[in-house]
Amino acid sequence: MEPLVVYSVVDRVGYLTLNRPEKRNALSYAFVQEIKDALSHAEQDSNCKVIVLKANGDAFCSGADLASLQQLQNNTYEENLADSKLLAALYLQIYQSKKIIISQVEGAAFAGGCGLATICDFCFASPAAKFAYTEVKIGFIPAIVMVFLLRMLGEKAAKKILLSGDVFDAQKALEMGLISDVLNPNTIQEETHQFAIKLCHTTSSQSIAATKEMLVKVPELGLLEAIDYAANMNAKARSSEDCKKGIQAFLNKEKLSW
Repeated sequence: MEPLVVYSVVDRVGYLTLNRPEKRNALSYAFVQEIKDALSHAEQDSNCKVIVLKANGDAFCSGADLASLQQLQNNTYEENLADSKLLAALYLQIYQSKKIIISQVEGAAFAGGCGLATICDFCFASPAAKFAYTEVKIGFIPAIVMVFLLRMLGEKAAKKILLSGDVFDAQKALEMGLISDVLNPNTIQEETHQFAIKLCHTTSSQSIAATKEMLVKVPELGLLEAIDYAANMNAKARSSEDCKKGIQAFLNKEKLSW
């Protein structure tokens, strides 16, 4: 039996490929757990510096699968809470990862699948990609993704997406700031790979981890707290090995490759 998530590393780029094409890569409890496990492996893999999340099949991820939706009606509150918390933990793991995570979307990314794609640090999509938070159309709510969407887009834009449940294309997603770029379908794989390689060679892992930590924490703080926290992080960074290496290379006019 093939794994639900295929992991491979090429040029220090770790690929997590969703591999449930016959179900449009729809999310089930077991699938979410396997994505979490694969992501944990990539985060701990010293051969992987940047992570790319992609999918086999016509859809990136169509949200919860039919069996899971049917089971919701029979679950106890405790069972539904455990299921919800697992998905929330996956989103949080992506959001707080010390490594850069890029999603490569070439098909439908709906509901929970839309959250999965857009929570990543970068999201590259082909023109054929479709996005939607469709929960309100089936009497559900986009509860978990809302936490991140409000941070990314603000209340007005989040309302437009979440309250309508409408499907929109990659260009509209780009205009809203939900994704990073729309790429040619014939070259999206190579362009994503080259972008990831560039990050591998031109950015410090220590700097990326600290910057991502700050991006998560700063919005939670008041102005004075944020300034104090930033000053402390700035001071800590100056004594890091990567900073010493970077400054030395700059002073010696040496080309630096990470």
